[in-house]
Amino acid sequence: MAKEIMCAKIESIKDEILGVERHIWKNPEPGYREWKTHKYLKEKYEALGLELHEAGDIPGFYTDIDTGREGPKVAIFGELDSLIIPTHPECDKETGAVHACGHNCQSAALYGVAAALTAPGALDGLSGSIRLVAVPAEESIELDFRKDLKDKGIIKYYSGKVEFLHRGYLDGVDMCFMVHVTANDAVKGIECNAGSNGCMVKSAEFLGKSAHAGGSPHRGINALYAANTALTAANALRETFRDDDHIRFHPIITEGGTAVNAIPEKVKVESFVRGATVDAILQANKKINRAFSASAAAIGCKVKLNDILGYAPLNNDKNLVSALKQVGTELFTEAGVLVTDGWSSGSTDMGDMSAVMPAIHPHIKGAVGNGHGSNFYITDPEFAVVKGAAFQACMVEYLLKDNAAYAKKIIAEKKTLFKTKEDYFAMVEENNKSFDGVVYNSDGSATIYG
Repeated sequence: MAKEIMCAKIESIKDEILGVERHIWKNPEPGYREWKTHKYLKEKYEALGLELHEAGDIPGFYTDIDTGREGPKVAIFGELDSLIIPTHPECDKETGAVHACGHNCQSAALYGVAAALTAPGALDGLSGSIRLVAVPAEESIELDFRKDLKDKGIIKYYSGKVEFLHRGYLDGVDMCFMVHVTANDAVKGIECNAGSNGCMVKSAEFLGKSAHAGGSPHRGINALYAANTALTAANALRETFRDDDHIRFHPIITEGGTAVNAIPEKVKVESFVRGATVDAILQANKKINRAFSASAAAIGCKVKLNDILGYAPLNNDKNLVSALKQVGTELFTEAGVLVTDGWSSGSTDMGDMSAVMPAIHPHIKGAVGNGHGSNFYITDPEFAVVKGAAFQACMVEYLLKDNAAYAKKIIAEKKTLFKTKEDYFAMVEENNKSFDGVVYNSDGSATIYG
């Protein structure tokens, strides 16, 4: 059977797969900078005889493996990018980059899946095709760098999967999944919940007027005070957010002045506004924009607001979750599969995939520490990567066997937020905005957003 062939292939090259995991861990690169990782994986995939479609002007690629029989197309993702955590003991000392979210495991496992699917006899009895996608830039960081790429026309969207969707790299794909490593001790094998928050990526630039902080502060307009007032006002809104909406707002000041003896005239704030539905995100974000605008007006500052709908909420497809439960039980026993109706307040651009096609984003054990923290490490790569690759290969077999009967059931019963990617992008563009939060009128009055 195809399943046995694929699992045997993965087991036979497990040392090589684990070597891929270690190589990527030791060479971390943040989003849209993953050129070394791209080159390394390109060579590995081409050695398997696979033809790659490379993005070209950004890192990342995809490859199709066809069974030779008509049927649905299933995509599997492996994320390329790292975080930037300069305090992590094993970060890149020059850049601070480190895979403190485990994307190195994803990429290594996806390579294992590629090797399994190219093994002789692996596709026997399957119908349809598989698209393996090495995708950049899942973590929403270095926003100024991504804005520069966008301004240059290199990218249109900040997150890699959304950019790939926009470029047509997922055209024809009927469903998708990926597996993310977790440090959650409750997970004994693999876990999947109902979904997770989406988010608005927002930035605000408060613009005041510089003056001598000691000699003539009255001549200045303090942008830092405006930003501090804005954060206080936004914090006061927290009790207005409904618990069921899972709103999260966590701003940072990325630029707060240049000299202690000068009134700060430019201050930058970045944040996400996360929520369980698009409507909840938009309503919370509107309140925060109003708080920012009113606070700037109170001090006499200008404020430029920039909102980018970053990720859609993730809604894991119930039929794909059922497939996960079946396949996971066979591999990990029933005790190793944890399926819950819980909700995560984190965000991922797999949510954008689930908005237009059936998708799941489960987690597999194999790490310790805090995700995105300086104590995050991969402690069981054999489970996270080798077992993870076997699970994903077996998912392919389950979906595409028997004339792809189960995959066809998923398509027939799918429930997504948008019928087409065009509908999805229309919603995104409608809510991506840059505007002045305060307009000062000729009579000395101010008009604020909202």
